[in-house]
Amino acid sequence: MAGKNIFVLDTSIFTNPQIYRRIKENLLEAMDELLTLMKNSNGEFFMPLSTYNELRKIVDLKELLPKFESTIKIRAPKRYNLTIPAIFLYEFVGELRGRINKGLRLSEEHLRMAVKDSLNCSENDKKEKEREIYSRYIKSLREKYRETLRQGILDSKEDVDVLLLAYELEAVLVSADEGLRKWASLLGIKLISPEIFKEILELL
Repeated sequence: MAGKNIFVLDTSIFTNPQIYRRIKENLLEAMDELLTLMKNSNGEFFMPLSTYNELRKIVDLKELLPKFESTIKIRAPKRYNLTIPAIFLYEFVGELRGRINKGLRLSEEHLRMAVKDSLNCSENDKKEKEREIYSRYIKSLREKYRETLRQGILDSKEDVDVLLLAYELEAVLVSADEGLRKWASLLGIKLISPEIFKEILELL
């Protein structure tokens, strides 16, 4: 399939407000315009089934459903037939191990701060203050832990399916997900910025 205008799409090109609002303020109207441009272009467009199911949980496609499925081919990657370079797995495991260690240090840091603050509480309002302190630190820990462990990495089956399908089809990956783009680049997958996807479609 090399040489053709083949694109694999992630949900982010439809659902990311910074992207779809460059086309229309309303999400469904923006999707409709993108689908029209795709249908009238000489490109081929794919989306993994798992990603499509994820999109439908986020967005009620309503009357756009027939147009979507007649424009974008929905199919899973051939997971049992694909071979990826060993360096990819090596780098991924190294990255994951580093993030787990960072997450552990982050948890330890939050625990120390929470204990320190609770020890400074007066006996009169200790229980109430402790609840407030631990609630505050748990919220902070969740936010920072999520950012530390998930940002910039493949963290879902849907992401992996998008990556594998683009690799299998030798396609251009269209995604705003920085983690997906980072790991796709390691596999030599071609990328385009989703912010200019509409303009690229117009050229096609």
